[in-house]
Amino acid sequence: MITAESISKSYASVEAVKDLSFTVAKSEIFGVVGPDAAGKSTLNRMLAGILKPDKGRILFEGEDVFKNPYSIKERIAYMPQRFGLYEDLTVEENLFFFGRLFGVSGRQIKNRLPELYNFSRLDPFKNRLAGRLSGGMKQKLGLACCLVHRPEVIILDEPTNGVDPVSRREFWKILYDLLTGGVTIIVSTAYLDEAERCNTLALIYRGRFIASGDPLHIKQEIGRTMLQIYVAEAPAAAKLLKRYYPGILLKGEMIKIFVKEPLMEIEKITSILKKGGVAIKSWKPSRPTLEDCFVDIISRRSSSTKKT
Repeated sequence: MITAESISKSYASVEAVKDLSFTVAKSEIFGVVGPDAAGKSTLNRMLAGILKPDKGRILFEGEDVFKNPYSIKERIAYMPQRFGLYEDLTVEENLFFFGRLFGVSGRQIKNRLPELYNFSRLDPFKNRLAGRLSGGMKQKLGLACCLVHRPEVIILDEPTNGVDPVSRREFWKILYDLLTGGVTIIVSTAYLDEAERCNTLALIYRGRFIASGDPLHIKQEIGRTMLQIYVAEAPAAAKLLKRYYPGILLKGEMIKIFVKEPLMEIEKITSILKKGGVAIKSWKPSRPTLEDCFVDIISRRSSSTKKT
């Protein structure tokens, strides 16, 4: 559906996106996950045809997005982090306004309202001013406004940022419903639990993809086991171990460490901690989460960069 070929984008001396190449299949959720300033928003704006890459090109079903932008933009919807709802208009007035912007007739919009209200559950609030909606309801209205013209591809830039957990879950249910209807979805997020729900995932860091594939593949690609170690003095233990294991994660009394051979490494870890006066309460191997993998990949890359 979408192909990016070696795309890059810079702002002055800052290279926001660096030589990215990837494809997005039809009727899939393609997720881009990474921290703030990783390049997610810049990438989304290029895919939506708003920003032109400095290098490379973006193809929509084989056609260059920037050679025929108007015909392609009619088939794409883009929802930025702060969707520009008109807060002094009602829910329904916003839907009509954005529908008309996309060239949809008033009659067509009216016919589509039941469908839009059905998935967004905004029918009871159709006469409420947008400015009086909760954060989660505003996001659902923003998505509904993007769907008035029935796009083939929806690009969402951190749509659930700052939204409560219940609204986040409802929003993702809507995305899955759209997926079954044949819509292709590109979504960026900083929430790694949301990333697990994507069909294909790309981990982005400092403008580059550091891993990509389906979530399970990314976890398996690490090729190592996660050790969960419980100690009484976790901060002190983490300080002792960071010299040998740069990708340590500290959570309460638990320390997480990626290792290749758990039985061999636990002996080494026990010895290091014992010399530092810290005793292990218990330990166990576990399956890594995407967060574990993300931190591990970044830690190893940072460590190798320092060595070189």
